[in-house]
Amino acid sequence: MQQHYDQYTPADQAVWKTLFDRQVDNLRHKACTDFLACLQKLDGVLDGRAIPNFDDLNDRLHAHVGWQVEVVPGHIPVNDFFSLLARRRFPSSTWLRSMEQLDYLEEPDMFHDIFGHIPLFMDGSYAEFMYAFGKLGVQWKDNPAAIAALRSLYWFTIEFGLVVEERGRRIYGAGILSSYGESKQVFDMTTVVHPFDLGRILGTEFRTDIMQNAYFEAESMQQFLGCLPLVQDQLRETQRRSRGSQSGR
Repeated sequence: MQQHYDQYTPADQAVWKTLFDRQVDNLRHKACTDFLACLQKLDGVLDGRAIPNFDDLNDRLHAHVGWQVEVVPGHIPVNDFFSLLARRRFPSSTWLRSMEQLDYLEEPDMFHDIFGHIPLFMDGSYAEFMYAFGKLGVQWKDNPAAIAALRSLYWFTIEFGLVVEERGRRIYGAGILSSYGESKQVFDMTTVVHPFDLGRILGTEFRTDIMQNAYFEAESMQQFLGCLPLVQDQLRETQRRSRGSQSGR
């Protein structure tokens, strides 16, 4: 599949500009430092001037970290998703919400996929984390329990993760970064925020059709980016226990 750039209408361009400019202003004191720095590195290929052309965006991404955006029709099977990450490809749709859907929509669109996810790939450590995450998913693709755990990890970190910086709580999760409403909700005093607890994250179920009612906050980006070896250990231990219980029947 490919992006058909000439099919975007003036209305689409207006939606993109409204979303981008509004969210950049909203995130100035909410997004993590790395996201803001990486977004600046993409100026000219990812900004509010126009809907990004994936060819130009891919040229910039590949030159810096060897990644590419891969056009997909929408939701794809989880194993296909892991496979793409393991080949340094991040999936994105090319459709954009309407002006009437600015604040929230259940199915991720191009603004979520590109604005929310892509900037942090310009950070080499983050890009390598995503590559390793994809390889881990491919490795465990035939183990439903492991895949469920990895999906929870993805949801509560890559999509909805928070981190503590010197300036206080900041956002690094794409689902929050791309949501005007949710990026406000996480700073509400009544919002439930748990400390980063890998075992709890891996075992926590989630819903995709509502704003989240609880989040996990890492002490630093290093705590999040360094978690995959521990995840691998936990998956192996869970598998060992499962085999032990089955052999003892």
